[in-house]
Amino acid sequence: MSRASDRAYVMIRDMILSGDLPSGAKIGEEALAEQCGVSRTPIREALGRLEAELLIRRSDTQRSFVADWSLEDVEEVFELRGLLESRAARRAATRISRSQIERLKTHHAAIGEAINAPTPDTQQFVEHNHLFHSVILEASASAELTSMLARIIERPIVHRTARNYSFDDLKRSHRQHGELVAAFEQRDPAWAEAVMVSHIRRAFHTYANAHIDQRIPDMSQAAE
Repeated sequence: MSRASDRAYVMIRDMILSGDLPSGAKIGEEALAEQCGVSRTPIREALGRLEAELLIRRSDTQRSFVADWSLEDVEEVFELRGLLESRAARRAATRISRSQIERLKTHHAAIGEAINAPTPDTQQFVEHNHLFHSVILEASASAELTSMLARIIERPIVHRTARNYSFDDLKRSHRQHGELVAAFEQRDPAWAEAVMVSHIRRAFHTYANAHIDQRIPDMSQAAE
């Protein structure tokens, strides 16, 4: 792949993950080429990579669109994430180092600062939430789990979940992170696994509730 293709891939991927290119949006190669400052050939190469990652789908007429997943698709991804991350937490509980636990505590504290700010800082929450989970994956010392989770945790439906969190959801997530730290300090794999299962499942229901609220019309208004 050329440097131009790599640059286009990163830029388009970031637009999809951030929501600047929303689910279901038609992909215009010419417009993207102008935005990315490259020719259409690198755009086509980048789109091929993104299609392989399931971020883009191609229609029967060979037009490209940002992937739009059903709630059933979303639940399947969260189920996979729950299986893999709970397994990682279980492994990490007996392998995690003191320095890794201290890093978890640092990210946990940063998340607390983010959600307790006068206006909750969602970006800081997302950043340190990702780093918190990354430390657990690192401590699990499993190349297979790392590889399988790499694609799942960066898909747009997961990346955007925090945008739907209420203040109570943020606090609940923060408490669960604290319980994970406690489980790791006790070197208790069953406890760490159980908390992680609950943590991921709760995230799915937050996403699902927002998905339903956005897509089901208000029947009382429709009847007027």
